[in-house]
Amino acid sequence: MKNILVLGGTGFVGRHVCEKLHRQGWRITVPTRRAINAAAVQHLPRVTVLEANVHDPAQLMELVAGHDAVVNLIAILHGTEEAFERVHVELPLSLSQACLATGVRRLVHVSALGVSLDGPSRYQRSKARGEDVLRAAGLDLTVLRPSVIFGAGDRFLNVFAGLQSVFPVVPLASAGARFQPVWVEDVASAVAACLLDQGFSRSTVGQTFECAGPDVLTLADLVRLAGRHGSRQRPVLPLPGLLARVQARVMELMPGEPLMSRDNLAAMSVDNVATRQWPGLSALGIEPASIHTVAPAYLGQRGGRSKLLAFRRGGTKVEEPRV
Repeated sequence: MKNILVLGGTGFVGRHVCEKLHRQGWRITVPTRRAINAAAVQHLPRVTVLEANVHDPAQLMELVAGHDAVVNLIAILHGTEEAFERVHVELPLSLSQACLATGVRRLVHVSALGVSLDGPSRYQRSKARGEDVLRAAGLDLTVLRPSVIFGAGDRFLNVFAGLQSVFPVVPLASAGARFQPVWVEDVASAVAACLLDQGFSRSTVGQTFECAGPDVLTLADLVRLAGRHGSRQRPVLPLPGLLARVQARVMELMPGEPLMSRDNLAAMSVDNVATRQWPGLSALGIEPASIHTVAPAYLGQRGGRSKLLAFRRGGTKVEEPRV
């Protein structure tokens, strides 16, 4: 049985990756700052949760040692230039140094579609630099580039559905931005397939794969889909450029993680769709699921639960969710 270190294993994608690898028979180590954050994976018998700071090179070296492979899922969507550099560039650099020092050569790195050293956003540029750092290390590297990821428990479609349950209209920046959403289970399957590395015409080492679903939709399309299959659908009000930037700035100033930032707006000026310059999920033996097939199930359940809670609290009539 082989041992694998999963950085970011407590996150939305990480939980699915851990479940896939567990089914394959891997022994999995998941580091986290606080063990309570790993509640979703602690029930898996072959998962070991360790409290650690992966941004500390010495601790990261200790974590990597003794493993046969590493999966890196750690990323941020919002932050300062320094924050993006720390997470997307400095961490991959420390990880590559730890792998080389401990003799752990196999690494699967989850990046993102649209990354570019010349990209319009800090997010895209820093992710591209992180990829370059790992490639320069000479490891047995596979890079996965997913589009926006959806699935039960996501902070994407569920957020749009939640907003439409509260507000009468959705003012939307970058309403025409195009995405090719990919199901979280398909991304997890891609990670697992790269680590199995069996049954394919050639090794996945040294390759980059674009992880995208079969559907291309605008942001406005996605908001409408979330409302239609969630609690209710509200009108979408596309915002012009200046108002969009004002909205993003206001959201940045609000407490907690913002729903939108000016860096997000910059990123959405470039379509987040597969370029076909690299192989896709089909090259890994995966037929990507459609968002139109998957999303109604979990958004419908969300709507059903919210109506049931309302019924318990106030005696409101419960109706079947529209799916």
